[in-house]
Amino acid sequence: MTNLIDFRSDTVTKPTDAMRKCMNEASVGDDVMREDPTVNRLERAVSELFHMESGLFVSSGTQSNLLALFSHCERGDEYIAGQEAHSYLEEGGGGAILASLQPQPIPNEPDGTISLTSIRNAIKPNDFHFARTRLLCLENTWHGYPLPIDYLSDASIIAQNHNLRFHLDGARIFNAAVAQDIDVCQISSNFDSISACLSKGLGAPVGSVLCGPREFIDVARRWRKVLGGGWRQAGILAAAGLYSIKNNIRRLKDDHDHAALLAELLGEIDEISVDNPKLRTNMVWVEIPEGSIPYIESYLRAQGILISMDDYPIRLVTHLDLTETDIHITVEAFKSFFREQGKI
Repeated sequence: MTNLIDFRSDTVTKPTDAMRKCMNEASVGDDVMREDPTVNRLERAVSELFHMESGLFVSSGTQSNLLALFSHCERGDEYIAGQEAHSYLEEGGGGAILASLQPQPIPNEPDGTISLTSIRNAIKPNDFHFARTRLLCLENTWHGYPLPIDYLSDASIIAQNHNLRFHLDGARIFNAAVAQDIDVCQISSNFDSISACLSKGLGAPVGSVLCGPREFIDVARRWRKVLGGGWRQAGILAAAGLYSIKNNIRRLKDDHDHAALLAELLGEIDEISVDNPKLRTNMVWVEIPEGSIPYIESYLRAQGILISMDDYPIRLVTHLDLTETDIHITVEAFKSFFREQGKI
């Protein structure tokens, strides 16, 4: 089936013809030798967006976060992260397995923040009985919530006062900036390093950029090579990243508007409960009657609509490959599903 309406994630986007043209025409070289001009341009462009000294183009957000752990910490150190944070929960335990770091997870609040008091209490004393706390990690957005700017500032002060490095998993940092109508550097100014994903809302086929101080990026570049992440003529991929940051940041508002419309229309269906806070970006979370759960995914797939049942409540994610028409088609499919179930 072609032209599927895919709500599983914003990672499913396909390169546009214009993006493919840029990839086809990209100047390339050996990136391990620092000779790929397009990769170099991308790293400069993204680090300048964040007002940071340097950047490193890597294959994924998981690799980028792992490099941050390697580069900020030493073996046996500890990093603090949200208990539901991607860098702790969904990246294969790389910090512990590969970097020999102890994670200290703290429960996330409903808005994705971590209690500042809990952060303070989790920082270990200078005592050889404990792992040395070296790094604080946050994620923005979190389940579609942009973290409040005031909160980021307060967390940054705690990190500074306790001599911690401060890293942001900014997989959807551009969504956060657009939703809050601020420049992305107002977010990044609070952090020592940032991982920014290009292959989610921005629509590039692959890649993230890790940004931070020049010396930090030099260390990360070495660890990227050690972990098998050095690549050669990567400018073909970097060209897609350059296109995405030039053309697809401001249009993220369209995704947010589509998510708001989807939440509003689904909320009118009696059988559906929608978690619909105003500040959520491109994600809609819905609950349906327990008896419908085993059947909804296959029914929608038969209508050409893809959802993921890996999470519950069900997460629906809007992105640049979805239109307002797709939203209306999807809502009608949900209505049809419940009408047919009611006849059984």
